[in-house]
Amino acid sequence: MSTTETTQKRGPNIFRILKQFGPLLFLIVLMAVFTALKPSFIDPINVFNIMRQISITGLIALGMTFVILTAGIDLSVGSLLALCGMVAAIVAKGGAANTLSLSATAGAGFGWFAALLAAVAVGSIAGGVQGVAITRLKVPPFVVTLGGLTIFRGLTLTLSNGGPISGFTPDMRWFGTGLVGPVPVPVIIFAVAAILCHIVLRYTRYGRAVYAVGGNAEAARLSGLRVDRILISVYVIVGFFAGLAAFVLAARLNSAEAVAGVGYELTVISAVVIGGTSLFGGIGSVGGTVVGAALIGVLQNGLQFNNVSSYTQSIVIGLILIVAVAFDRWLKSRARS
Repeated sequence: MSTTETTQKRGPNIFRILKQFGPLLFLIVLMAVFTALKPSFIDPINVFNIMRQISITGLIALGMTFVILTAGIDLSVGSLLALCGMVAAIVAKGGAANTLSLSATAGAGFGWFAALLAAVAVGSIAGGVQGVAITRLKVPPFVVTLGGLTIFRGLTLTLSNGGPISGFTPDMRWFGTGLVGPVPVPVIIFAVAAILCHIVLRYTRYGRAVYAVGGNAEAARLSGLRVDRILISVYVIVGFFAGLAAFVLAARLNSAEAVAGVGYELTVISAVVIGGTSLFGGIGSVGGTVVGAALIGVLQNGLQFNNVSSYTQSIVIGLILIVAVAFDRWLKSRARS
């Protein structure tokens, strides 16, 4: 009797631990495997390179965490990143006429700060428009953001005439290629954003409201929460981070391209879901998203180190996403039994 009770008590604890720390354990194992295959994988230069790579998709994944916590989805983030990056480039260069010029004349354009403001403003407005369409028109998030995916890409191509806009001033490029000590600036931006998002979700009334809406939107509405406003706000947040990521990416590449962000939807959603955020809403954390983003970054880099093609990488990430969701469902069913 006592043994049965002990087993019943121990079982859910084990599954809870697996659910909470499983992605982190898998990340550690993955790094150990790649290091065993090629010891140079763990070199500081490569580690910082991985961190720099995940900072772009990681920023968008932070915003996506808010959206998925409300049981929503945003398939437009890759196209929105391209649009915001193109707008930032046009503002920084003062126009779209010199698309192929690498000149970075100090007096040209409106400067990096105006470019940053333009990028996050466009992203926030676009996200807000999608949020309004979801809440006011009662169109499912999947459909609205799928439409946004094509609309934003079309706007990007229209603005740029299909070509890149290149050549920014050194102060703008610093946000993508600069270092603070040995740490790349994009990594610092990502870390600061992750800390702020964690504080908002964990310690503020707004964060509790986001979890409440994702857990049970009708119950949240009956308890007095403005559910529609909260839903709109999370799409504004993911749009804001898409704009910020677009600025950092353009600064890093010294170019804004109409094809930027293609396939980012899969990478971002995978990072959030693999990190433990439930697609059904109400469960998840920023810390999990950071681990999920790091896991995908390590996986991509490790596969490249071992000469695995980019096509195979997409297959692997897709399979991991399916397994992560299935594992999440299995853990929930075991915890209830």
